[in-house]
Amino acid sequence: MLRIDCPFCGPRDEIEFAYGGDAERVRPPMEETDESIWNNYVFLRNNPKGAHQEYWLHQHGCRAWLKVTRDMISHEITDVSFADGKDEA
Repeated sequence: MLRIDCPFCGPRDEIEFAYGGDAERVRPPMEETDESIWNNYVFLRNNPKGAHQEYWLHQHGCRAWLKVTRDMISHEITDVSFADGKDEA
């Protein structure tokens, strides 16, 4: 089980959180009409090794969206911050 150190609530078990997706993906602009670009965005995923950023919602806590840096091999969490970049919830 992962232990995520929420900047507001402190260390909590993974079961209090909901995974929110890859924080490194860049959404195409809404004006983009190329079908292949949208197809790649929706359906293709990287499978990175090493440090990777993810969004997590502290669903059963402060309800803040967090950006978590996690090693995809060891699952070690090296950084947790608020997803909006602010210092406080």
